Amino acid sequence: MQSIDKILEFELFTLAGTVVNGMTILVFAVILILGAVLARIGERAVKLFLSRQGVRHEGSVAATGRLIHYAILAIAMSTALHVVGINLTALFAAGAFFAVAIGFAMQNITQNFVSGIILLTEQTIKPGDVLEVDGKMVKVKQLGIRSTVARTLDQEDLIIPNSVLVSSTVKNYTLKDSLYRLRSMVGVTYDSDMKRVRRVLDDTLRSLDWRDKSRDPIITMKEFGSSSVDWEVSVFITNPFGQQQIRSKMNEAIWFALKDAGIVIAFPQLDLHLDAPVVKAMQHRDGS
Repeated sequence: MQSIDKILEFELFTLAGTVVNGMTILVFAVILILGAVLARIGERAVKLFLSRQGVRHEGSVAATGRLIHYAILAIAMSTALHVVGINLTALFAAGAFFAVAIGFAMQNITQNFVSGIILLTEQTIKPGDVLEVDGKMVKVKQLGIRSTVARTLDQEDLIIPNSVLVSSTVKNYTLKDSLYRLRSMVGVTYDSDMKRVRRVLDDTLRSLDWRDKSRDPIITMKEFGSSSVDWEVSVFITNPFGQQQIRSKMNEAIWFALKDAGIVIAFPQLDLHLDAPVVKAMQHRDGS
């Protein structure tokens, strides 16, 4: 028993004027462990409370839970330092030079950490949101304190530094609502009946049962191409992340509708005209 007391009372070093021994380390570790457990319990309790209060947005619930988690950890850390007698002011003053030295090395980490706090607080980006980052559409899977994990349309996981999401222009397709305008282009031949083309396109788009019925389809004659009259058609959907498969369904419906109506979808063509002297020269060369 005395040996254990000696181990606990053995002076290891002095930090900011405070003697650190085995007992100090033990108390410090116990408080941190309890803090981690309480942080996990607190996060789950907040998520359960919000769910019971009718908050159905998964991203808001998750972001609030993580914020509570990190807040409890911060309180546990400061409490542990205070209980073991370490003065934070003196510690910061003693380590000011060291902090400046490593500050430059940890600049990116600190920037991402602060950005994570901003994202969790503002909740402009939440788990489940569909974003466009660097030209790629992604779905946020997990919002962390340093980085955000997102899934691409190719089912690849991206680890995005939080500073990128805070300092760059990010398009959030689900910030206010999940409506997404799905567009497609179709070109028909110049001899087509354009009034009939519009009617067929409108009927086809309105018959799509998966589109959002609160918005009418939009059909515009986009431009006169070199080989076709180009139309742009669009409908609104509530699943931006599934837009690749949904656009394919829309294109198939348009294809079959135009084919059944006898309307030709145009493709590039080249007319070749040969003058009579050229034809004679070619025939003379071939010996005919």
